[in-house]
Amino acid sequence: MELAFIIEKFALVTVIFLISLGVAAYSTLAERKIAAFLQGRVGPHRAGPHGMFQPLADGGKMFFKEEIIPSESNPILFIMGPSLALLTACIGSAVIPWGQSMVIGDTVVDLQVADINVGILYIFGVVSLGVYGIMIGGWASNNKFSLMGAIRAASQNISYEIAMGLSIIALLMVTGTLSLKEIAEQQHGFWHNGWFTWNVFNQPLGFLLFIICAFAECNRTPFDLPESENELVAGYHTEYSGFKLGAFLFAEYINMFVSSAVMATLYWGGYNYPGMDLVNEALGSTWAPLVGVAVLFAKIFLFIFFFMWIRWTIPRFRYDQLMHLGWKVLIPIGIANIVLTGVWMTLKDILF
Repeated sequence: MELAFIIEKFALVTVIFLISLGVAAYSTLAERKIAAFLQGRVGPHRAGPHGMFQPLADGGKMFFKEEIIPSESNPILFIMGPSLALLTACIGSAVIPWGQSMVIGDTVVDLQVADINVGILYIFGVVSLGVYGIMIGGWASNNKFSLMGAIRAASQNISYEIAMGLSIIALLMVTGTLSLKEIAEQQHGFWHNGWFTWNVFNQPLGFLLFIICAFAECNRTPFDLPESENELVAGYHTEYSGFKLGAFLFAEYINMFVSSAVMATLYWGGYNYPGMDLVNEALGSTWAPLVGVAVLFAKIFLFIFFFMWIRWTIPRFRYDQLMHLGWKVLIPIGIANIVLTGVWMTLKDILF
């Protein structure tokens, strides 16, 4: 039984890892295609039909490119930086419930690597560790632009984690649990007892805070100050090339994928959808969970599109504007949201 459990989890980890790499690879193509569409261009179209093989060409270029380690850098830390960034990006998906449990023969397969009762704390811990890869890479490069980009990334992540944590506190007041699986199960279907089950309808302000902070945590425009090319060349990965540069870029896109999955799970019902019970009855416990997985990935891809749409629509903030927004706007709004949530829950208990 233990061996079967290990094999099941190993297979699930392998599938999620490969999907994460595939989504990250084709997010680069989607980014360029969306940018081309918004700017009235064609975008990549030479490698394969409609440019579908462009990520493979880019990956091959990164893999076979000459690896350069600056002579004045710290070589061990220089390699450790992108490795840590990619590792922390990949392990964040371990607590995300990708769908309902499947029944295959006599075996119940749980579509979640680890159902821990502090899943949200795990996500925050992983997010906090991710900035160490950027800091180590920027410092080890022995380049003033890289170091400045790394310091920007660290201060930005620390600042916006506070507002993100405040948005989660209000959500926890509503759900009463830190487990992502329980939060997803509480949002079953779409409508129950005369009200929406998805948390975005109970916490619209909290979701707005969370998605703004997710942009900052992923270093996405308009919060891409750590790698602003008009000031810092390329920021913390200025000295990187080849596979190590590819690791940093892949980590950014995997972080965007995982952040989208977390937002979809916490606020937009996760794998739940309207008419879910009817589909479960029609398809049974073997095939119905796959519909939920497809629904979750559809929500994830919509969030990824939103990330990219914003990048090519809104200009980058100045650094003082970024800090002002984080400390003087988002944190007070997060505290106010907690107070409003407490008042609303108290009145609801009294009136209903």
